[in-house]
Amino acid sequence: MSDFDLTGIGMTSQRTRDRLVDRLREQGIACEDVLQTVRSIPRHIFVDEALAHRAYEDTSLPIGSGQTISQPYVVALMTESIHEKHPEKVLEIGTGCGYQTAVLAHMYPQVFSVERIEALQTRARKRLAALGCSNIRYRIGDGYAGWESYAPYDAIIVTAGAASIPHALVSQLAEGGRLIVPVGDSDTQTLQVVDRQNGELVVNNQADVRFVPLLKGTA
Repeated sequence: MSDFDLTGIGMTSQRTRDRLVDRLREQGIACEDVLQTVRSIPRHIFVDEALAHRAYEDTSLPIGSGQTISQPYVVALMTESIHEKHPEKVLEIGTGCGYQTAVLAHMYPQVFSVERIEALQTRARKRLAALGCSNIRYRIGDGYAGWESYAPYDAIIVTAGAASIPHALVSQLAEGGRLIVPVGDSDTQTLQVVDRQNGELVVNNQADVRFVPLLKGTA
C-alpha cells in the first residue's frame, strides 16, 4: 500500500473508523461535525506504510524529521474547541503530515497552514490533493510568526508546544476568535484556549498534553 492509497482494505474499513469514533465519544468528544469528519478521513495515508496498521489507534505516531501525527483524541478536542466559534478562516501552525489540516479543510472554507520543514509539507500537500482538498494555502515559515498577510483569522490551531503564547499569533486573531496552543516545556504542557473578547484576551486551560516543541525558523 502506498502513502496515497485510498482504496478500502481491512484496516481502513468503515468499521475500523467507527470504532475510533466510538472511543472518541467515550472520551468526551460530543460534536457530531467533528466525529463525522474524523470518521470520513483515511488516517492511514498520513503515516508510513509500516505504521499503517496502527493508524486508527488513539495514539500519536512518528512521521519523520522528529515529528509526530497527533493523537486522534487531541485532534478532535482541538477541532471541537474552535468549532464552537464557527470559524470561516483558520490558521494552522504545523502542517506536519497533514492530518489535522485535512480535518480543518473538510470543516471550514479557508485553511492556511504554516510548516517549518519543507519535506513534510511537500508530502502533506500530495496527500491532501489526493483527498481533493482545494481550500488550503500553504507556507514554509516560522510558526511563531504566523502568517500576517492573511490575518486576521477566526481560529488558530498550534500543533506544537510553545514555551509561552506566541505574541504574533495573538495579534493575528480576529475579534471573537479563538487560539488553541499547547504551552509548556518538553515534559509538561497545557492546552490553552485564548479568546479575544471585546478587545481583551481570556485564557483558559483545557487539558494536559504533550506535543513536539514549536521551533523558530525553518528547516
